[in-house]
Amino acid sequence: MTFPSTVRSALAVSRSALTHCSDTPNLDGQLLLSQILDCSRSWLLAHPESELEEEHGLQFLNLLDRCVQGEALPHVLGWWEFYGRRFHLDSSVLIPRPETEIMVDAALEYQKENSRSLTAVDIGTGSGCVAITLACEIPNLRVYATDISLEALRVAQKNVGLHGVDRFVHLICADLVSSVMVSHGFDLVCANLPYIPEDEMGSLPVSQREPRIALDGGEDGLQVVRRLVDALPSIMARQGRAILEIGAGQAQSVLQYLLQVLPDHDSRVRVDYAGQPRLVVVDRWA
Repeated sequence: MTFPSTVRSALAVSRSALTHCSDTPNLDGQLLLSQILDCSRSWLLAHPESELEEEHGLQFLNLLDRCVQGEALPHVLGWWEFYGRRFHLDSSVLIPRPETEIMVDAALEYQKENSRSLTAVDIGTGSGCVAITLACEIPNLRVYATDISLEALRVAQKNVGLHGVDRFVHLICADLVSSVMVSHGFDLVCANLPYIPEDEMGSLPVSQREPRIALDGGEDGLQVVRRLVDALPSIMARQGRAILEIGAGQAQSVLQYLLQVLPDHDSRVRVDYAGQPRLVVVDRWA
């Protein structure tokens, strides 16, 4: 790759290098360069002739090469945005997706309908983006966040400190739920669990760049989701809400299983920004 001497040439180099491996090569290059120069994207676009120091040019080419080699941009940057906030990331956690933000929307809708103090649990918290966002958005909400991965919980702990919610978000290493949580009665249960069928894992680029433990849902993709549904009667409060993220084509299977395990409930499917079924929202009657 040609060594960039100006902002304009750096963005041209990145655009050429990333065209074949990214749907957004212009944006990706801008994010990489703005991180190195500690400036905004708008500053870059307004100062295309600004000269780059040699050190910055070398750093830019190094980050760019990592992207070209297949490393996910958020992992190269070390952060990504979720619900308007920046979260620290590394390869031990999933990259937050925009479609997961509707989980937060469903939780906030529930909070507006219930004036009492609430407790929540975020199961499979990963980077902690859902748990921390809820703690930031809902005053005095106490959130328990679980994950089976200690590496993921270390990332979540950094984000808890970054957003100043140490008093409200409590991290627990557990396979879904811990014994101390059973019969607790959480008002909100949020879960973005592995839901990709195992025979699809090898063909998906995401499986090469993000942790398999957070993606592989077993034979039909619902192995872990069913285990959580089995636990709902023990951890979900009366008049509580559970919000489960699901994959394509899984909605009816999850709804049918819920009828077997938790008959006293009302459930519905919510679609994401692309119109695809993305959440099952479960409201317990009594």
